[in-house]
Amino acid sequence: MGPPPRPSDEDGRSPRAAPMRILVTGHLGYIGAVLVPLFVEAGHEVVGLDTGWFRGCRFPAAPEPAAVPAIERDLRDVTRADLEGFAAVVHLANLSNDPLGDLDAHLTHDINGAATLRLARLAKEVGIERFLFSSSCSGYGAGGDDLRDERSELHPVTAYGVAKVEVERGLGALADDRFSPTSLRNATAYGVSPYLRLDLVLNNLVAWAFTTGRVKLLSDGTPWRPIVHVEDISRAFLAVLEAPRERVHDQAFNVGRTSENYRIRELAEIVAEAVPGAQVEIAAGASPDRRTYRVDCGRLERALPGLSLRWDARRGAQELHRAYVAAGLELEDLEGPIYSRVGRIRRLLAAGDLEPDLRWRRVAESV
Repeated sequence: MGPPPRPSDEDGRSPRAAPMRILVTGHLGYIGAVLVPLFVEAGHEVVGLDTGWFRGCRFPAAPEPAAVPAIERDLRDVTRADLEGFAAVVHLANLSNDPLGDLDAHLTHDINGAATLRLARLAKEVGIERFLFSSSCSGYGAGGDDLRDERSELHPVTAYGVAKVEVERGLGALADDRFSPTSLRNATAYGVSPYLRLDLVLNNLVAWAFTTGRVKLLSDGTPWRPIVHVEDISRAFLAVLEAPRERVHDQAFNVGRTSENYRIRELAEIVAEAVPGAQVEIAAGASPDRRTYRVDCGRLERALPGLSLRWDARRGAQELHRAYVAAGLELEDLEGPIYSRVGRIRRLLAAGDLEPDLRWRRVAESV
């Protein structure tokens, strides 16, 4: 017999949820480093799988990442043996944003698209029932001013967004009574993580405000963005994992709060309030961004009524400002190889540590 069921809690997890052995891909990433401790605290056995591109990119003002057993492996090289013995896969690993995705559109398709669907097929073959895919609201792309829900048409405008949409469709084709995928369409993430990213809109605006006194906008400030704290993303993944299968099987969920849709200019004003002395500045020649979308997150609320997402933009900007003060963040950090994903990859390529296809020149081993 397994352990007795836990009572439901404020995150809306199923009272029948029992500890599971879970593979988390991308556990050394921005979301993964926040998600893994939450899963461990909930009683699950977590094993990570990561290629290790960002292992050296620690943010000193965040807690140490949870130490879990891990496999160092390129996503494209995962084997059936790597997947044996798991009840679920939480798939976070990918080329993580539009500039990095645009570094090579073919690689974005290869890693974010084809390798992800190969992972899902292997998971199904070895008998893993639950597969949680970290998708993105960027799939709505040029969405305009109307609220978009999961039934809305998808109009991705970047290689990153296109790959997310392709994977969602491929997972739908794999779904059956033995394999239950769920796509979590995260709003734009923000917040402190052990592997901080400064290439995310709110994180970036607060960093500019703190280091220069200016909240610098590269667009005209009119595009819409839904945003969600990285901790709330992690709570949503845990709640979906532990939810009764019938509530989440073969579904997509917008992850965030409907109230947390902002124009970029509104975010800039919130940041200016959070960082003493900061002033909003629109770059010369700034134009509208093609990516503009607002999302309705009602489906997630209805499916998991006990799930509590706790953060808003104002509180998040204040948290980021405190962390940047504690870390002594400097202007050169904004586009350097530590907190910029594309900057890190370019540095590894220039140093000869990565092949042009982004595989390590050394042989990866299980650790």
